[in-house]
Amino acid sequence: MPELPKFELSHIGLFVTDMDRMRDFYTRLLGFKVMDAGELKNGLRLTFLSKDPKDHHQIVLVTGREKGARSTVNQITFRVASIKEVRAMHDLVVANQVDGVDPVDHGNAWSVYFMDPEGNRIEFFCDTPWYTAQPHRVALDFSLSDKEIEEATHNRIAGDPSTVPFAQWRDQKRRELEKGSGVFS
Repeated sequence: MPELPKFELSHIGLFVTDMDRMRDFYTRLLGFKVMDAGELKNGLRLTFLSKDPKDHHQIVLVTGREKGARSTVNQITFRVASIKEVRAMHDLVVANQVDGVDPVDHGNAWSVYFMDPEGNRIEFFCDTPWYTAQPHRVALDFSLSDKEIEEATHNRIAGDPSTVPFAQWRDQKRRELEKGSGVFS
């Protein structure tokens, strides 16, 4: 098999039912900007959204999804720098009465999940200082301070034999990747 070229994820495309509602959600609530918009010859409308001017689009919304059709998107995930930003996103979606708000402690990440207006699940997360084997899912309690959350997570995963500092886990995976085995242990 030929060697794969180096690549990175560029953008996602979502079929939508209500373009105006979805554009409003992603621009007003999540801060994306409309970079471009247009219509194909078959009548499908497109809206290109980005938070970075180097990218024409990070999300493209395309009309054509049947009304009432279930989303096939498991999740759209955004990384933030710290628990402070995860908490801020949690507070923002709660204040805006967004559906499906679900704060989760994964041991290796703190997350808040919620739904966009058409049922696509969105996650905002930050890494914790630790790796612990997945799946690991416990409710994240934002009534605690950031320091208390960190202590609670550490105390809960400390007895798990898979738990190591995240930097150590990443170094091990980097070495495995450099060996070219293609398989991580």
